Amino acid sequence: MIFKYNGIEKNGKKTKGTLEALDMDDAKKRLRAKQIFYTSIHEETPSLLDKLAFSRKYKLSNAELATLSRDLSMYLKAGISILNALRLASNQYSQNKKMKSFIDAVTTLLDEGKSFYQAIDTQSIIELPLFYKQSVKVSENSGILQDVLLELAKFLKDQDRIFKQVQNAFAYPAFIIVVSLFAVTFMLSYVVPKITSIFAQMKQELPPITKFVVNVGNFISAQWLPLLILLVLFIASFALLLKFSPRFKFMRDYAMLKMPFFGPITHVSELARFCYISSILLRSGVPFVQTVNLAAKILNNTVLRDTFEQASQKVVEGSKFSNALMKSSYTVEKSFIQAIALGEETSEVPIILNNLSELYFEDNKDKIALFLSMLEPALMLIVGGIIGFIISAMLLPIFSMNIGQ
Repeated sequence: MIFKYNGIEKNGKKTKGTLEALDMDDAKKRLRAKQIFYTSIHEETPSLLDKLAFSRKYKLSNAELATLSRDLSMYLKAGISILNALRLASNQYSQNKKMKSFIDAVTTLLDEGKSFYQAIDTQSIIELPLFYKQSVKVSENSGILQDVLLELAKFLKDQDRIFKQVQNAFAYPAFIIVVSLFAVTFMLSYVVPKITSIFAQMKQELPPITKFVVNVGNFISAQWLPLLILLVLFIASFALLLKFSPRFKFMRDYAMLKMPFFGPITHVSELARFCYISSILLRSGVPFVQTVNLAAKILNNTVLRDTFEQASQKVVEGSKFSNALMKSSYTVEKSFIQAIALGEETSEVPIILNNLSELYFEDNKDKIALFLSMLEPALMLIVGGIIGFIISAMLLPIFSMNIGQ
């Protein structure tokens, strides 16, 4: 339940805000724990949109969570307690409702005597990644919370940077594709029929290529609405199957890994993420089997996720992780397995995983840059070829008329 309150802080300053609590008594108790003397407090009556928002947890972007983690790490290294660090961080998010609500909820739980891990696990404002909470839990017990928070901030920032780089890199090709589709559709549905009507009036015999273009144009002009509906239904069905059918998602992910060029990029990208977060968890003191399971959950590809989870079960049964991966149904990159085997022999698995993550991230960066450098001219050639084909089909009858004269 969400409560709105007005009150006075212990220094005499007036304050107001919102508070998450189980009931009115719990809300008053939490305000007293924060040393706020309330003058009024009542349950907030949310609108329909707010009800929908509070019925589920918010999700923070990688950039937001990275910034918060970095700030907390800096405060902790300066000797400030986690409670005061959160209070300092709260001042930076006065305009961000969800972040302020999250920090206030965690602060209140800390005031009640809970640990930082218990606070972020208990609060119901933000849905934090499982690997993040487990890293906090283990590092808090080991006294290295500030170091692990900084490592998590770097990882999340890198993930956000990579996502934005790929997003920006694909923006121009996507723009070309969309504009080209509109241009070709316009030519086929509007320009071509206008020109062919002239040929019809002149009773000009059309070449086969021109007939083909005319038929395609007539079909699009007559059936554009059913085609649009089919496209929307296809996209919606595909999205629903991905969300609600694990088997369909598994088949899609398996096909992605087998695709030329895109398959290796996807494979290496997932391995890089797995290696990086595994190295952080292991350095935090998380047991190896738990590390593999937690790191596997951040992977988007269900084939690789299942492969690592099944391998972790083999480790529980006494097998080495590298041997389990070697015998898995889906073959993970051999260089990765060999590196893991080397780490197991030398007891340097965290270092090996960290080095692999850096190697894989750089390798993928070069591959994506090469792909994008080839994609733009390829798109221009394809679009130019299609438009040139349509124009040629329209000019052929005119050439035929001139030759006939």
